[in-house]
Amino acid sequence: MPVRPDLRDGLPAGRPLRLVAVHAHPDDETLATGLALAHHVEAGDDVHVVTCTLGEEGEVITPSLAALEGDGPALAAHRRGELDRAMRRLGVEHHVLGGARPRWRDSGMAGSSAAAHPRAFAGAEVEEAARVLADLLQPLRADLVLTYDPWGGYAHPDHVQTHRVTARAVELLTEESPGAAPRLYVALVPASWAREDRRWLAAHVPDGARSPAGGTVRVPETDDPLPPNVVADDLVTHAVVDEGALPRQRAALAEHPTQVTLHEGWYTLSNDVAARLPGREGYAAWPASREALTRAQGEPPA
Repeated sequence: MPVRPDLRDGLPAGRPLRLVAVHAHPDDETLATGLALAHHVEAGDDVHVVTCTLGEEGEVITPSLAALEGDGPALAAHRRGELDRAMRRLGVEHHVLGGARPRWRDSGMAGSSAAAHPRAFAGAEVEEAARVLADLLQPLRADLVLTYDPWGGYAHPDHVQTHRVTARAVELLTEESPGAAPRLYVALVPASWAREDRRWLAAHVPDGARSPAGGTVRVPETDDPLPPNVVADDLVTHAVVDEGALPRQRAALAEHPTQVTLHEGWYTLSNDVAARLPGREGYAAWPASREALTRAQGEPPA
């Protein structure tokens, strides 16, 4: 198994790093990059999260809150409260793209009617949104920016758009201040980790476990299709491995009950599929990994 450097690789020692993670909806930050955020907070680094929308189109898995689903403004307000509490648990500074009243909203899953909303983030002009993000990032003087891979982890339109916007924002900063631009990393899972996680889940998820809404938890089979963010091991160039940061990540996930159900070492979302909290996250430098990822995975969504 390759030994991967951490995200500090090649950066100046002797001072706290400045790290910013850019995400589409509340809870994504803790699910996709929460271990890295917790790890860098505990190392004394200056850590920020940018959220692009407030998740107006999200499903609600907690029965007592089910009335929020489909009520975009009410769900957005509730999820913003969840997000605020999760950010306090993580110990990070939080920003909403476009300011206190977000410029863009959740676009919903691929094919949903929400994508036609005039403020849908997936339909935003990439150059416009990237300029807004670059203007937010510039005064933070980030060393590192984290976001999704070009397929958005699991191909959600807002995740794909977040990758595009973040990559372009870092390009703008590089054009304007070549020596001061942040490094960009995209979150990926090595295939060997994904297989190991499925074996772990099969051994640890109790038979008949149920979700808050009454659904039966499903453990993915070894040969089930893998999401687009699972790639060949050699495409994952960096890693954060820190089981000691898991309690902070778990505490933040516990503040997102409309979206996440926590168990011992694993969690479920609205699909009732078990996923592991393994105490490790993989990343690849962007755009250095663009060509290799495209060869392996094909062209990302248009």
